[in-house]
Amino acid sequence: MRHRAAHRKLGRITPHRIALLRNLAIALFDKERIRTTLPKAKELRPFAEKLITLAKRDEGRLHARRLVSRDVHDAAVAKKLFDTLAPRYASRPGGYTRILKLGARKGDGAEMAIVELIGSEFQPGKKEAAKKAAEKPAEKTAKEEPAAEKPKAEKKPKAEKKAKAAADDAEPKAEKKPRKKKAEAAE
Repeated sequence: MRHRAAHRKLGRITPHRIALLRNLAIALFDKERIRTTLPKAKELRPFAEKLITLAKRDEGRLHARRLVSRDVHDAAVAKKLFDTLAPRYASRPGGYTRILKLGARKGDGAEMAIVELIGSEFQPGKKEAAKKAAEKPAEKTAKEEPAAEKPKAEKKPKAEKKAKAAADDAEPKAEKKPRKKKAEAAE
């Protein structure tokens, strides 16, 4: 009987399992979406959500930072957790992550899953809109420049271009010398 045995062991000893969960949590907070096996994803969810809940604390902020820094050893990720992720979930009472099942992995048949933070869903139109917005000011500045400032080169007739290309082809090209073998070069 598995009374009071709450968590999966994931085939690892305790220190290795804790290190694995810490690394997965850091990757999740940094990238906001990771791909892993389903049992690891199910173990990561409560671990990561407890860290987000700690980051949401208003009073005792220093103590909360120290508690989070036990598990999140990357300073930039910890800063992101407190500055961007915690305010995002300020009004949400839990349930900060989502697990999406992907199916079996090709090599060994392990069930795969995506763990993502709620609010970081893929939005394909967002990048395209940003690119279009960046291109429009560049086009306006190019159009605003007067054409008189840059003198245009005179167009050559097509017959002259063809004659020049034919003359270039008629010139003999330098012949390649045969390469010496390594043994001959060493002597």
